[in-house]
Amino acid sequence: MELPVPWPLAPMLAKSAKTVPAADAVEGGYAYEPKWDGFRALIARDGPDVQIISRGGKDLGRYFPELIAELPAHLPQQCVVDGEVVVRTGSPGNQRLDWEALSARIHPAASRITLLAQQTPAEFIAFDLPALDGQDLTGEPFRIRREHLDGALGAAPAPLHLTRLTTDAERAQRWLRTFEGAGLDGIVAKAWQSTYQSGKRTMLKVKHARTAEAVVVGYRIHKSGNGVGSLLLGMYTDDGDLVNVGGISAFTTARRVELVEELQPWVMTDDDGEAVLGETDRSRFSSGKDVSFIRLRPERVVEVSFDQLEGNRFRHAVQFVRWRPDRDPLSCTLDQVDRAVAYDLDDVLT
Repeated sequence: MELPVPWPLAPMLAKSAKTVPAADAVEGGYAYEPKWDGFRALIARDGPDVQIISRGGKDLGRYFPELIAELPAHLPQQCVVDGEVVVRTGSPGNQRLDWEALSARIHPAASRITLLAQQTPAEFIAFDLPALDGQDLTGEPFRIRREHLDGALGAAPAPLHLTRLTTDAERAQRWLRTFEGAGLDGIVAKAWQSTYQSGKRTMLKVKHARTAEAVVVGYRIHKSGNGVGSLLLGMYTDDGDLVNVGGISAFTTARRVELVEELQPWVMTDDDGEAVLGETDRSRFSSGKDVSFIRLRPERVVEVSFDQLEGNRFRHAVQFVRWRPDRDPLSCTLDQVDRAVAYDLDDVLT
């Protein structure tokens, strides 16, 4: 492909925020969009060639052959479109996004992919346009990119959709409440004057729960000796170091046993084929405690819900939300988490 932007292109990302920001909270104002619960993806077309890549640059085309077949009829001859691959399920009038059905589409068997493409066909929600007809639009403000996107895709039929957009913060608040019933998981705020900053967290996302993605770096055996007691989690610093941020431990007895087998392909082994063990740092609370764990290759990403990140660790135990096969482990960075602005304690006390 000969495109006016680098390919594969790293998408612009978002940082979590607690509330929908006011429309005038940034110079030039904010625009708001629904946050779609799917696989972030970019689509490139150059004449007869079409590719779909994940936000980590992996080729998704083989998993969604129906999109590769249908999208060229609705895309400009040359373009790069940023958006989300989603799957819906349910009866007409009662449909919603289905994360489990979407995750099931990532399957190694070609026959299974073909069957699922018919049973749970994917759709693509477009929300940005980094390139169009030989023109690099990444240096243009979002307002201009959105105008080009409206002109290029505004009339496109399914499976291609143009996301809704508003400049009304109150309407965005209503979307945050009401769209949850359709399986959406929040609101994204984009500065009208922002250029397309590839790989940077320049947008804001407001979700129904505070969640983050982390890399599973190991597990401890349950105190009963049967199954996984806890998963150990890591995130990357700005310097590229993978640091321990906490763990997940609330699993049922049956799930603990399942996880041992499920995680086996990622267990690190030595030259003799034995599992490699590690140890977490000791504290005054764990001086006499076994802090060893079984190391895993840092390749599986999990989404967790949490209440607060203090320093480089979650303040309390986090809750398992779901596996994220669409996420690149290197994207699990500490800067994805919104930190509280420093505030002097004296101002609280007085």
